[in-house]
Amino acid sequence: MTTAVPVERDAVAAAFTTPEGSTATATATATATVTERMIPGATLSRVTLPAGRSANRSAVLDLLAGGVGPAAAAASTAAALTAATLTGEPYDVVVSAGIGGGFPPDAPVGSLVLADEITVADLGATTPEGFAPVTALGFGAVTHHPPESLVREIAAVTGARTGTVLTVSTVTGTAERAAELRRRHPRALAEAMEGFGVAEAAAAHGVPVLEIRAVSNPVGPRDRAAWRIGDALAALTGAFGKLAPVLESWNPHDRTH
Repeated sequence: MTTAVPVERDAVAAAFTTPEGSTATATATATATVTERMIPGATLSRVTLPAGRSANRSAVLDLLAGGVGPAAAAASTAAALTAATLTGEPYDVVVSAGIGGGFPPDAPVGSLVLADEITVADLGATTPEGFAPVTALGFGAVTHHPPESLVREIAAVTGARTGTVLTVSTVTGTAERAAELRRRHPRALAEAMEGFGVAEAAAAHGVPVLEIRAVSNPVGPRDRAAWRIGDALAALTGAFGKLAPVLESWNPHDRTH
């Protein structure tokens, strides 16, 4: 799992390490262990789930606070994927996780958004006719699609809304920009800064990718008083407590698109 900053990583870890009954999450248990593992340029927090929790095998989740923005996310995720391959422990799935902005009214503050499309919103060129994505210029990709079957299962257990999550290099701060993004991407539910970078790294290694966001603020004019970062982090913890069993039992060879 790749997050931007340590507080998001720790919110994910709390789903497995907070004692049952804690106010942090109702689904957490205290039986997972967490160790640190060094890789070139980064430190992974390795969560080993208790024996018998997984239907297939002992489950291990590596958590990485990989940095803010798509470039840092791509570089750190690629480093983790390469290290895992070289040690003979390739990953089954990569998850970009954290908090983000939600497009009202479809993704209100406190809700969960699960990407069925991970799309970079500002990679391209400005033309007299408007914005042209990089694909219109004959290069690269702008969208990655998580496995449909896995998205359906996780949405069912977490109650997450499914739609497009946009990756931006500049966070939206005006109503005009929010309206433009929704016009260009009518299925967009949320924006964040790392998902596409994580997805690019995962695609290069042939590994499926997911993105899940807990909404901390509306996309639009920046109003810090309206942000609910603590509530969003708690929602992220709760979501991972529910989705972990799905990831553990998912067949990595079932990569339906």
